[in-house]
Amino acid sequence: MGKINTFLTRTRGRNGPDIMDWLTYGYLFLGVALMFGPVLWLLASSFKTEAELNSFPPRLLPYKQEMITVTGYDDPLPLYTVTEGEHAGRTVAQVKRIGLSAKVVDPENPTETFKIKTSEREAVERVALATENYTELFEKFDFLRYFWNSTFITLTATIIMLIFNSMAAFALSKYEFRGRTLVLALVIGVLMVPQTVVLVPLFMIAKELYLIDTLWGVILPGAATPTGVFLLRQYMLTIPDEILDAARMDKASEWKIYWRIILPLSAPAIAVLAILAIMWRWNDFLWPLIALSRNENYTLQLALNSFQGELDTEWSNLLAMTILTLTPIALVFAFLQKYIATGIASTGGK
Repeated sequence: MGKINTFLTRTRGRNGPDIMDWLTYGYLFLGVALMFGPVLWLLASSFKTEAELNSFPPRLLPYKQEMITVTGYDDPLPLYTVTEGEHAGRTVAQVKRIGLSAKVVDPENPTETFKIKTSEREAVERVALATENYTELFEKFDFLRYFWNSTFITLTATIIMLIFNSMAAFALSKYEFRGRTLVLALVIGVLMVPQTVVLVPLFMIAKELYLIDTLWGVILPGAATPTGVFLLRQYMLTIPDEILDAARMDKASEWKIYWRIILPLSAPAIAVLAILAIMWRWNDFLWPLIALSRNENYTLQLALNSFQGELDTEWSNLLAMTILTLTPIALVFAFLQKYIATGIASTGGK
C-alpha cells in the first residue's frame, strides 16, 4: 500500500505538483472515468426497480419509494410530501390517482382524506437495492442450467482448441515438408475471412453431421482457429531445434517430444491462448444463436437475449442478468491480464 501511495503522490517538481503533474493526473482520471463509468452505471442500474429505470431524469443510485401501512387499508400506500397549496409541508399517503389529481390520506389521521394535484407532491424516497432483480432470475429461468451450458462449452472448446492448435503449430514450426509455406499462408489468409461468410456452409455441414441443436455443435466448429495456430507457431519458433535433436538421439518419439518438451516450453503462449479462447467462447453469441434452438441448450448469452421481447423488455432483469453474465469473464481477465500482455509480447503478435 505504501508503494501505491508513493507512486500516486510522486511529482515532477521539488516543491509540489507543477502544471504537468495536474495535466497528467487529470488525463488519467478522465481515462478511468471513461472506462469504469459505464460499468458502475450498469452495476447500479441492475439494482433499480422497473419504475426507477423508466424515470426521468435518470439517477445513478437506486431509489425506492417509501411505503406505509395505514389503518383501514389492506395494502401499503406510497408516501408523498406535499410541496404546494394549502397542505404544503404535510406527508401523505396516496390512496388513488385519477388523472392529474390524487386522493391522499393523512397517515396520522386515517379518516381524513383530500385531493391534491400530482404536480404539488414529491415522492418520499430512500436509497434501496432491488435485490429481487437477481432472485427473480432463478425463478423465471433455469439460470444454473444456462450457466452449466456456457461453462461446459467454454472449457471443452478451449481444451480441444489448445490441443489441435498446438499440434498444428508444432508441425508448422519444427518440421520441414513440401508445401509448409503454402499451408502457413492459408492459415494466415483465413484470418481475413469474416465469420459471417462461412455461416451458411458451416450450418449445412453441422446439419449433415447431426450436430445442430447440441452443445457439441457449438464446440466442434471452433476446434481449431488460425489465430491460435499463428500465435503458438510464432512462440515455438523461439524454441531451439537442438533440444529436439537431442531428444531424438535419446530415442524419444515425436509424440513424447511434443508432450514432454514442446508443450512445457510453450506454456506462456498456451496460457495466453487459453485466456483469449475462454473470453471468445464465453461471449460467443452468433453461432450458438444459429446452432441452438431448444431452450435447455441455451447459453447465458442466448438466455440474456430472451429478456428482450417484441413489445416489452424487462430491463431490470436484463441488467441483472448482464452483470451475472459478465462477472466470470471479468474476473478471469482481471486476474490473468498480465499473462496476456507478456505472452503476446513474447510471441510477436500484435
